[in-house]
Amino acid sequence: MFIVGLTGGIATGKSTVSGMIRELGCPVIDADQISRDVVEVGQPAYKKIVSEFGESVLLPSGELNRAALGEIIFNDESKRRLLNKCTHTYIHRRMRYIVLCSFLRGHQFIVMDLPLLYETGTFLKLFHKVIVVECTPDQEVERLMLRNSLSREQALARINSQMPLEQKVQRADIVISNRGTLEETRQQTVAIVNQLKASNMHIYMRLLFLSVVSPFLLTLYWVFR
Repeated sequence: MFIVGLTGGIATGKSTVSGMIRELGCPVIDADQISRDVVEVGQPAYKKIVSEFGESVLLPSGELNRAALGEIIFNDESKRRLLNKCTHTYIHRRMRYIVLCSFLRGHQFIVMDLPLLYETGTFLKLFHKVIVVECTPDQEVERLMLRNSLSREQALARINSQMPLEQKVQRADIVISNRGTLEETRQQTVAIVNQLKASNMHIYMRLLFLSVVSPFLLTLYWVFR
């Protein structure tokens, strides 16, 4: 099995492409969904956030007030790093577990949908290819304002908190342009998925894994025999 990274800027259409890939039958690990799961009430990451940021970031129900937390972290880099410190260990642990399960199930490849793929660099060395979804700067701002009901200043603060999109595009192996229609984006996505399905990299990766693990298993066999 090989791993493909998927990233982009805020509101460039990464989640749209991720959904298309999933519809084509490819397993996708969604870091955004996992990040929501690990901060549910009572989870260790939730407790750390409350301990660091106080109860002002909670709704009356006890759940995290994402809007209030967003206002804090997108205007203060130190607070953003603090939030990442509270959550990333648990997010990465969950993702590694899913990768292992996918390998054991015999998948040819999986896609890891990571908004901060280049910013954190945590899984970067694992990827066979990295896909970046891009659009124009104006489209990114307007889409974010519409999607999250933000002012232009708020939208720009969120966009500027990440690596510039043009730098991500320069580092990408594959770029999907989401500047046009949804159908144009879908056509690009289908072509890329077909390209990945035609790859034999999964065979190489499994042979490599067996070459590493086999001596260890043989040693255990002789020891316990």
